[in-house]
Amino acid sequence: MALSNIYRGSGMLRAVFARSAFSTHRTCSAQRRLTTQANDRGHGATSLPNSRLRAFADDERYESSVYGELHARGLVEACTNESVLEGSSLRVYCGFDPTADSLHIGNLLGIVVLSWFEKYGHTPVALIGGATGRVGDPSGKSSERPILDETTIAVNAEAISNTIQKILTDNSTDTSLIVVNNVDWYADMSFLDFLRDVGKYSRLGTMLAKDSVKSRLSSESGISFTEFAYQLLQGYDFVHLLRSQQVSVQVGGSDQWGNITAGTDLIRRLEPSADVSGLTFPLLLKSDGTKFGKSEQGAIWLSTSRLSPYKFYQYFLNVDDADVIRLLKMLTFVPLAEVLEYERHMSQPSYIVNTVQRRLAEEVTRFVHGVQGLEEAQAATSVLKPGADTDLDVTALTALEGIVPSATLPMQQVLGISLVQLAVDVGLQPSKGATKRLIQGGGLRLNNIKVLSDEATVSMADIVDGRLLLLAAGKKNKLLISVT
Repeated sequence: MALSNIYRGSGMLRAVFARSAFSTHRTCSAQRRLTTQANDRGHGATSLPNSRLRAFADDERYESSVYGELHARGLVEACTNESVLEGSSLRVYCGFDPTADSLHIGNLLGIVVLSWFEKYGHTPVALIGGATGRVGDPSGKSSERPILDETTIAVNAEAISNTIQKILTDNSTDTSLIVVNNVDWYADMSFLDFLRDVGKYSRLGTMLAKDSVKSRLSSESGISFTEFAYQLLQGYDFVHLLRSQQVSVQVGGSDQWGNITAGTDLIRRLEPSADVSGLTFPLLLKSDGTKFGKSEQGAIWLSTSRLSPYKFYQYFLNVDDADVIRLLKMLTFVPLAEVLEYERHMSQPSYIVNTVQRRLAEEVTRFVHGVQGLEEAQAATSVLKPGADTDLDVTALTALEGIVPSATLPMQQVLGISLVQLAVDVGLQPSKGATKRLIQGGGLRLNNIKVLSDEATVSMADIVDGRLLLLAAGKKNKLLISVT
């Protein structure tokens, strides 16, 4: 009986992985620090203070060590076996569950870390959780995730796989990226096989001691066996990748420490001669302790179908001064010496506000959306700057599509029409009288050029590329008009 049948009504498997929650509630102590959990055997590592970082950045020896690079950039929270990371030609994996059709900023750190390993000559492996996505990871969650149907999971898996491949391929001259999906090895594994090959070597006491489990056991909702078993699935992923792909390192966010050590512990029992390591990086948090990567509109997605490069760029352009240096270290590949120079300039009177934010936005947008995405974001930013006088071409206007409000009109309703009438027709102004007063005050612009007369009409020369106009009432109220 295949594990892939869990959600297809399979008798025994459906019963075992049912969503009924444990009723047991236990009182747990305050959350332990990852660096002091004895039974997980982690060795803590935090970002270097600036004084030591300056010395580290000046010492070119760190450039020969991926662990040193990651440590100096604040990308190491804990590590089970640092000596493994000193090896050459390692295969390193990070897992991504397809819970949505796009990754978000929180997932970006994993891609950045994989990219750093590749830059140091190692092979990145991206694991798509086609099987684990059916179960749901309880780590960092106060309640159980809704289970997605198999079609949605498959669509999501393909989408995030394409995103990861695009980012790592675009940022490497010759990427060695390997992409795998764990549904491929779980689909034909029976539940009895899983109990025999994995469950037999997993200790209940160790599983119950994981933070993700303890916090949920003490909560009102409890934890279902489905989620409780998640750590076994992720643990076996590491075993399978060690055996099939010679993967010896797993990386993930600090909330994955329990799942990662479940894998290293299982390997210790099943493959005692193997030398492996698990490394976690900190979660992205703002200086005030709140989660980074959220906006008023929701998550900061990596896919252009979810969030335009312009809005992505704008998010980083508006990062607080208290966070920008840390993010420049963690999310970009700007040399550390240069980062420290930026930090020094920020404290000087001559510093131009938002200089570092602009560099951060440029680097991260280029990494995720490529040169074209960055150029589109910069063009849109220039056009949409309040009171901008930027000369507009078709590239700049096209970049605004989906960003500013828009209207579509046939050519006969635009060409030769009074701008006063056009502003009313598209809803930019409530009346002709209001539009005339706006023109008298210098507030109406056509393609960033101030309209000087209330008798002005639209000419063919005003229609960029024969199809686009940008009409603005005031500094911020803009409308993109598509002419058909």
